[in-house]
Amino acid sequence: MKFYYLSLCLVFLSLGVHSQNIKVLNSQTKEPVFGVAIYNVDKSKSVVTNFNGEADLGEFNNTETIYFKHLSHTLKTITKKQIGKLNKVFLISNTQGLQEIVISASKFKQNKRDIPQKILSSNAKSIQFKNPQTSADLLENTGQVYIQKSQLGGGSPMIRGFSTNRLLITVDGVRMNNAIFRGGNLQNVIAIDPFAIQNTEVTLGAGSVTYGSDAIGGVMSFYTLKPKLSYTDSLMFKANALVRYASASNERTGHFDFNLGYKKWAFITSASYTDFDDLRMGSHGPEDYLRPEFAVATSSGDVIIENNNPLVQKYSGYSQFNVMQKAHYEPYEDLSFDLGLYYSTTSNIPRYDRLIRYRSGVLRSTEWNYGPQNWFMSNLEVTKLSSRSNLYDKIKATVAYQNFQESRMDRDFQSTTRSVSEEAVDAYSFNIDLEKKLSPKTEFFYGGEYIYNKVKSVGFNQDTANNTEVDAVTRYPNGSSWQSAAVYSSIKYKPNPKFVFQSGLRFNYVVSEANFTENNVFLNLPFDYAKNESEALTGTAGISWAPSPKIQWKLNASSAFRAPNIDDIGKVFDSEPGAVVVPNNNLKSEYAYGGELGLKLNFNNKLVLDMSTYYTYLDNALVRRDYSLNGETEILYNGELSNVQAIQNASKAWIYGFEVGLKMPITNQLDLTSQYSVIGGTEEEESIEVPIRHVAPNFGNTHLTWTSNAIKLDFFANYNGDLSYYELAPSEIEKDYIYALDANGNPYSPSWYTINVRAQYQVNSSITLTTSLENITDQRYKTYSSGIAAAGRNLIVALKYSL
Repeated sequence: MKFYYLSLCLVFLSLGVHSQNIKVLNSQTKEPVFGVAIYNVDKSKSVVTNFNGEADLGEFNNTETIYFKHLSHTLKTITKKQIGKLNKVFLISNTQGLQEIVISASKFKQNKRDIPQKILSSNAKSIQFKNPQTSADLLENTGQVYIQKSQLGGGSPMIRGFSTNRLLITVDGVRMNNAIFRGGNLQNVIAIDPFAIQNTEVTLGAGSVTYGSDAIGGVMSFYTLKPKLSYTDSLMFKANALVRYASASNERTGHFDFNLGYKKWAFITSASYTDFDDLRMGSHGPEDYLRPEFAVATSSGDVIIENNNPLVQKYSGYSQFNVMQKAHYEPYEDLSFDLGLYYSTTSNIPRYDRLIRYRSGVLRSTEWNYGPQNWFMSNLEVTKLSSRSNLYDKIKATVAYQNFQESRMDRDFQSTTRSVSEEAVDAYSFNIDLEKKLSPKTEFFYGGEYIYNKVKSVGFNQDTANNTEVDAVTRYPNGSSWQSAAVYSSIKYKPNPKFVFQSGLRFNYVVSEANFTENNVFLNLPFDYAKNESEALTGTAGISWAPSPKIQWKLNASSAFRAPNIDDIGKVFDSEPGAVVVPNNNLKSEYAYGGELGLKLNFNNKLVLDMSTYYTYLDNALVRRDYSLNGETEILYNGELSNVQAIQNASKAWIYGFEVGLKMPITNQLDLTSQYSVIGGTEEEESIEVPIRHVAPNFGNTHLTWTSNAIKLDFFANYNGDLSYYELAPSEIEKDYIYALDANGNPYSPSWYTINVRAQYQVNSSITLTTSLENITDQRYKTYSSGIAAAGRNLIVALKYSL
């Protein structure tokens, strides 16, 4: 009997010596990796990790080399002995060459490699690492979206020479552009909470076939956090909390989100609050950007105060609050219902570029604020992913309501009159999108859309001395409306894995209506009512061809349009000192025609080059030009004799560019990436070609990224070319107060660069520390066309706790 027990102990001891249960984890997320193939050099021994990332290495010897291979991770080699008592193996992600999924191209999931256009993607992990302070900064971090800022509470994207209402913004598939999106710099993108974003997709180039009016230069698609189901009877609870501080603006940010997941129901709640003080610019750069003095209201009147620290941009701080609630119901595997509620609000946002204007050697404005920028959206989406219908395999229907509120308040130095305008837009939309697989090689996408916008606008002047109000001209005709109805279709033909052809058409009908009776008390327009009707047929066709694993070609041609909106036909505002824009009821759509050629070279993942060139012709361009009102070219507006201007179909434009990206893994842990964009363009003004306003200078970035098990480091440089006085658009030359002055006293946009470093440390499975030191050399610079100087040396620290 003793011999039996002794033998049994030896057997168990032998099993314990030779078996070794290990767990394979992603080095960055620490999540288990399923389906890792584990084998020896001749593949005579092999196992595969289970859903928990676990495997038994009992059949392997302690000294033999073991290979860990997974499609989305780099190959790892290690001996059983080297794994040690920790019994954990970490793999480094390597998504290069994978069939990355995108949604924005057709409203349904497609392989990114199949899309003829260039699409930039950012997921939640990369967003967390880059730690953007606003969604505008998130876009800038892609390296191919240029951001202009008139004030700290802003961020107007520029894509391939287009900006503002020639770019489209969507949130969870719902169009954010509304009837009063303007041609001037547009800051609405900051209403989207970067902490609530799961991924973004930026389509470079036209997207009118899928999205309609405004999608001329690109489409910025934001997809927010999705509620996660547990698929069991047990509750799945996940939560995140984050605090962040930034030194340049004394930023204080707090965020939390939590997920409640049940078998068929899931809910997610997200909330963020950010408070910015006045922004400090860098120490080394043009003195023209300094803030030597500022105007302030006192009990005895307005006075000019010397700024003790001219690097601090007085009256630029603001605060913002975002909250989101989403619910997901999935009664069946192929059927789901999603409800989303979104709300964003800000404090008053000082418009910094207007606060630094001078008139007759004295600061012109004591006050110039955007009032609270409020945005609310509710949307309901129903998705069915399988069907026996002859009409569709997949169908998605979305109904949404949005409310936008914005206002402007300004008062000149030592004036007792404060001009106030308040605007609100109610936006209703309905979309239906369908997908049908006609054959194993052919997919058909089609759908329809209806949008209705109602505009409310109020204008009045406040007498600050006696606290009285009198009515004034409104910025937009009160009660005006904008409607759009459209149908679209596209087809995808993929005869083999190497070749994809996609083509599509869209027909759009747009109606704008405005009543000017209220404003004619002040303007005496030659009309009381305007109705603008536009029809547009746009199309696209492109191919993606990969003749070998090393080469991929993309070729795409498209047309796009922008229909006049209420901002175009009915706006009244001071566009610049001494100029006022008045309504024009004689407008038609502008059209863009363009082409793009892309080439991607992949040298066995040791060097990847991604290049593209594009050209766009804009016809009947809607631009601001001098105008006459009842035969008069000047009128008195807000007490100032001003030139009369209006939006008109008065121009053409030609825009072209070249982009090149590089990725080179130096080691398994060290990557070099770089991106550079060259943009050029002109527009027609009075029969001559002049520089176009939203063509940014050449710009780029270079990153050297090192990733270890728990640490990720990124050393990077951002750089930007100059635009001389002769390269500035005429409308930019008129805003000389935001630019540096050259040796001849003319405005120009200087070149600049910044050196930066960011790091992320996974303290444990729950705590993540992210830090950045931006603009290490403390450069003083402005991105092109910006009224506010960028942050100087800026330390950003964020601490995240996940449960």
